[in-house]
Parts: sequence; structure tokens; C-alpha cells
Amino acid sequence: MNDASQTDPLVLFMPSGKRGRFPVGTTVLDAARELGVYVESVCGGRATCGRCQIEVQQGSFAKHKIVSSNDHISPVGAKEKRYAEVRTIPDGRRLSCSAQILGDLVIDVPQDTVVNAQVIRKSASTRLFTRDPAVQLCYVEVDEPDMHKPLGDLDRLNLMLEKDWGWENILVAQHLLPQVQGILRKGNWGVTAAIHRDLEGSRPNLIALWPGLHNEAYGIACDIGSTTIAMHLVSLLSGRVIASSGAPNPQIRFGEDLMSRVSYVMMNPDGREAMTKAVRQAINELTAKVCAEAGIDANDILDATFVANPIMHHLFLGIDPTELGQAPFALAVSGEVHTWSREIDLAINHGARVYLLPCIAGHVGADAAGATLSEGPHRQDKMMLMVDVGTNAEIVLGNQNRVVAASSPTGPAFEGAEISCGQRAAPGAIERVRIDPATLEPRFKVIGVDQWSDEPGFAEGADKVGITGICGSAIIEVVAEMYLSGIISTDGVVDGAMAERSPRVFANGRTFSYLLHDGAQKIIVTQNDVRAIQLAKAALYAGIKLLMEKLGIDHVDTIRFAGAFGSFIDPKYAMVLGLIPDCDLSEVKAVGNAAGDGALMCLLNRASRREIEDTVKRIEKIETALEPHFQQLFIDAMALPNKVDAFPQLSNVVTLPERKVLAEADGDGGGRRRRRNRE
Repeated sequence: MNDASQTDPLVLFMPSGKRGRFPVGTTVLDAARELGVYVESVCGGRATCGRCQIEVQQGSFAKHKIVSSNDHISPVGAKEKRYAEVRTIPDGRRLSCSAQILGDLVIDVPQDTVVNAQVIRKSASTRLFTRDPAVQLCYVEVDEPDMHKPLGDLDRLNLMLEKDWGWENILVAQHLLPQVQGILRKGNWGVTAAIHRDLEGSRPNLIALWPGLHNEAYGIACDIGSTTIAMHLVSLLSGRVIASSGAPNPQIRFGEDLMSRVSYVMMNPDGREAMTKAVRQAINELTAKVCAEAGIDANDILDATFVANPIMHHLFLGIDPTELGQAPFALAVSGEVHTWSREIDLAINHGARVYLLPCIAGHVGADAAGATLSEGPHRQDKMMLMVDVGTNAEIVLGNQNRVVAASSPTGPAFEGAEISCGQRAAPGAIERVRIDPATLEPRFKVIGVDQWSDEPGFAEGADKVGITGICGSAIIEVVAEMYLSGIISTDGVVDGAMAERSPRVFANGRTFSYLLHDGAQKIIVTQNDVRAIQLAKAALYAGIKLLMEKLGIDHVDTIRFAGAFGSFIDPKYAMVLGLIPDCDLSEVKAVGNAAGDGALMCLLNRASRREIEDTVKRIEKIETALEPHFQQLFIDAMALPNKVDAFPQLSNVVTLPERKVLAEADGDGGGRRRRRNRE
């Protein structure tokens, strides 16, 4: 906002994370459009289409220094009242074309109103898993009642399950007791029982019962990420994934990163309950979506497995995560969790069982456990580094002899937050960048457009989706390309001398910035953006180096990028940036949603549950905050790619620039008065 005063209200839009200051009286729709936030409106602001609905999130958002309230938005006016008379509008929603900004606001753009919604990049694995699920369907024909044999209907059912299927000493779910007689008679004494037994030797559970032959049994495997939720619907009979879907985690409106959500719970008495309700509702909506896609009844879902980072894990279970926000980062429960769907309000079969994989440590969760199970560093000779790059990076390093794990607080910079033109991955976001080292001219790709920016047809495609910001994969690439082309120095300072070579490098206050795109919305990479990426990548690299030191190794044999974001990181640029240590690039691979694969394995095979439960007990947990050497490793990792570590294998495929250090004249970026050093 060029004309905005620092005294104007601050408006933050979720889930995009875009923010800006706007004069009192600005409509929410105008503010959204100026920031490039997609809010649909087809009536031109006449309040007749109802497509521009938004919600005000109330409460104190400490990270953003915003207190948001319904008092900070104009009262419902004549246009909105007229619309409400002819069409319904959900409670709590407003029409952004009519609602005016009166004070600081956090605005949620409901995803059910958005066409150009965030791209959820978590898909099902094509891997094959050995099938031995915890649920089995058993058809039996039960003897009819006999006055000479006064056994109850349920008792005769249990006898037939023992005789025909070998199930002894069955526990019957309470909700089935009033239904057994009706189901038996409806099926003319032939019924299908769903038996659940996870642990060998434990008592089997009768969890569902149908009249006649029932040949449908499904499960869901779900990864609850801090940014996105991914779900796979699986046939327990064939082991096949029959539908997949994803959605933004609605908790993002309470805080972009994990610690801001913990802060929200601490500052708002009903914060925990609100976030638990939000994530469970999102999971139920995803369940309905995958069931509709596959054409099945949600009542046939009999088992569910979940992975999540520790804070998402606790909030999903309804546990206050406050203890995870402060040392010693105590988990309420670290081992695996067995529960019933009805206990956590899941909209699946009333008797369905739920299994959550164990957490590794206070900030290395069940998602890291799932990825470990999927990729198996503990099953091989090679030294494997596995990294899940998210708002809180989880790191696992080791082989069959020893495995160590840690987390590193990278923050949301890699996902577009804290970056001036950053945004989440959605149509219109720049996702790939190349910079010509001779001319400093860029070319880039945009999500939703097939062509690069210098290819025929790009302009027409870009007109349809816009060019609205930079997503995480492009943030890594643009900073790495700026380093390779000499625009920024080894210590991450934007070199003002480059302004003599190209007008794309320009003075921006006391520092310099780089103009990536000059259009309706200027896309600029500022000195503060570079610093945010340096801080994030240094936190991750320092955590990795700390684990390498614990194992007494100076290199890794293979690297795996886990997580949805990792699938879109170019390994070469990650190494140029110094996000990961030197390694043969052919041994650096993205493994997609490995955490979700781990959940799938546990859904389809009981032995996988025992394997990860045993493995987690043997993983050594390292707390970076308690390691005195972490700070020095962090400082060294601020340089590109690193101040002290060599990258010989990277140098074989990329020409790294001569080390150049620009000492800053002030503390907030690359000043104009510098001395130039060459190392």
C-alpha cells in the first residue's frame, strides 16, 4: 500500500497470509483486490451475487500484533440486509463488497466460496503395501432362537463367530447391543460382522454389524499438517487407494505457524476448543468429499489412521498444547493412541477405530514417525538424511545402526509468509525462477500457466490467473539465482553496485531490492525477504549439522525431502542456498507425502504399527535449544551456501560464484556505504 499510513488499520487475510494497511472506510473487497487476495465477485460489488463472503476472526493474534473484532468492521448495511431477505447467508459471514474496515482485522476467506483456492499438493502414493488390516469382515449364519436352548441372540452370534472364524472372547461395542436383534432378523439370521483386532493376543472387538452379506470395508489415512490436511480413502479388502483429497488446515486463521497457535490458546480461553472443532470439522468435510468421489457410504469406514506434528496431534485429540510452547516441551502423550471415532467426533461408522502413530519428541511428531516408517532409514546401511520442510522442520538422520532426530524452527518463510510478495501455492503464484547472470533479466513460471514468461502464449495465460506473488519453491530459487548471478553476496546482502548493470536492482530505503516482475502488481524481492530466507535455511542446516556431529559423520549418503512442499523443491537450488548439506544430487530425492504413506502402511498392515512403535523407542531425540554449539552452526549457516562447509559435489554441476562479503553500513540490510571483501 503506497498511500497507507502506519496509523491506518492493519488487515490480515487468511489463509493466504497477505496483509496491508488501509484507510478507514475501505471495503474489505477493495482491500483484498489490492493485495491480490482472491475473493470472488461476479456482480461488481452490488451485493447481489453473494460470492464475496468473508468471516471476521475475533481475538488477539499476538504474532501479527492484531486485535480483531466485529466492532472493527461496519455494521450490516442496507445492501446486505436486502440480500439476506432473498437468500441465506451463514451466521458470522459478511459480504466483503459492502463491509467496510473500521479497525484492525483478521479476515478469513472461506474455502467453499473460492474458485482459485490454494493448490493442495499432497497426493496418494502409488506404492504397494502388504495387506493385513486390523479389521476383518466375517459373514455368519446364526441359529434361530430355541426355547430349549435359552441362549441370547448375541451369544449365539458370538458362538458362530468362534466356530466359523475362530474369534474367541469377543468384546461387543456398546452401541450395537440395542441393534443386534433387529439386524439378525432383518438379515434372516445371516449377518456380516466387522471384527477389529490390532494387537495379536488381544481380545477381538465387534465394531459393526450388517444384515445379510456386506462386502464393503474402508479406512482413511490422514496427514494433519499445520498448513494442509491430506486424506486417502482405502479399501481394506483390496488395499487400493480409491480416492484422495486435501484442504487447507482451517486452524491457519488462528496463527500461521505452530507457536502462534499455541499463543492463541494461551491468550484465548476458548482457543483450544475452537481449533479442535475447526480441524475435526475439516476432516469430516474431507471424509465426505472422498466418499462422494468414490461413491461410498461413510458408514462403511471402519478404521482410521492419523499422523500429525505434536501440536496438531494434541489439538486434534482435544489436548491443550500449551506445554509444547515452553521448555521442556512435554507431550501429554508420546506413544501411539488407540481410540474410537465417536470419541473425537468423526463422521464415520460409530464403531470405527482410530490409531494415531507415536510422536518421536516434543517437536518431532507422528508425521516424522510416519515418514520414517515409509522411507526406512532404520532398515538400511546408507546414512540417510530425511527432512520435512515446513513451518517447523523435522529432521531424521541415521541408518540401521543408529537414528537421531530433531526439529528446527524454520518459521513460515518457505511457505510465503514473512516475505513481502510471498503467498501460498495457488494459481497466479510464481513457482520457478531463472536469472540471466549477464543481463540480470529474469524468466519465471506461474502456477496455472504452462509456458515460461519468455515463451509465446504466456501473456494470455497470465491474463487469466494474474501474477500475484511468489510461493515457497520460487522463493528458494529466486534467492539462489540472485546469489549465482552476483546480485546478493555470500553473506546475503543485495549488492547496490549491481544497480549500475540493471534497473532491476534499485534502492529501496537504506537497502536495495530486486524487481522480479513489473506489472499490475510489482513482485519485488527485498533485503528483508533475503534475510527471512537466510534465517529459515540457517535454522534447518544448523539442525542437520548438529545431528551429523552427534553421529560423528562429515557427509550423508542420501537425502530425502518429505512433505508436500519438498516435492516442489529443486534439489540443486536447495543445495546452492545451503538448505541441505553437500551430497551427490542423484541421491537427493523428493518422496512426497511420506508421512501420509506411513499412515497408509499402518492402516493396511498391523505389523507396520508394531515396527514404528518399536523404532520410535530407539530413536535418539536431540533438543537443539539445549545444544551450546547450535548457535555457532546457525551463524555459519547464514552464509550462502555456508561459511565453513565445502560443497565439492555441488561444485561439479554448478559454478558457484567467488565468495563475496559486503559488510553492512547498518543493521537492517545492504546499505549504500559498504566495504567490499573477497574471501
